[in-house]
Amino acid sequence: MPTTLIAFLGACTLVAASPGPSTVLIIKQSLQSRRSGFLTVLGNETGVFVWGVVAAFGLTALLTASEVAYDVIRVVGAVVLVGFGVQALRQARRAKGAEDGTWEGTRKSGWASYRGGLLLNLANPKAAVFAMSFLPQFVPQGAPHLPTMVGLAALWAVYEVGYYGLYVWFVGRLKSVLSRAGVRRRLEQVSGGVLLLLGVRMALEG
Repeated sequence: MPTTLIAFLGACTLVAASPGPSTVLIIKQSLQSRRSGFLTVLGNETGVFVWGVVAAFGLTALLTASEVAYDVIRVVGAVVLVGFGVQALRQARRAKGAEDGTWEGTRKSGWASYRGGLLLNLANPKAAVFAMSFLPQFVPQGAPHLPTMVGLAALWAVYEVGYYGLYVWFVGRLKSVLSRAGVRRRLEQVSGGVLLLLGVRMALEG
């Protein structure tokens, strides 16, 4: 079991290190405040745990078997990504007139940050399919399947809270630089553009 856990945490590190929509959103929200960034992380990892539990009960197999259900979630996910992208670009536009000052953007409530991270994860059908294929690989032979899968899902979520928490901390350390309106505007433009492209790609995928 210790060997399995080490391998599992190593795999979790590789998964978390792979850039994706969640990473972009977490960094974007961390630009507002550490609190906003961390709550986005908690929302995202709640989604990770939910998909892990769903996979443990074998319900994600229904998602992969039903083309209609998969496409519905895919389209919803694309809309969510495009929405976040447009929001970031609007924030960048509002900052255009304050190039020489400090960023004074609108701060999201704690619930809005948490909800954003959760929604982005739950609206991604790939996250569900990945959980179904990822977690069973680390269930030791002879171990009870359901509780082991749920335990691994919880460990996965908690581990990523710590991993992405480093992103939040790092962005916070650079706050004096990133709070400059010109720098922040560029970052919002980049994150908004990336989220838009990811949303369009998800929408076009068959």
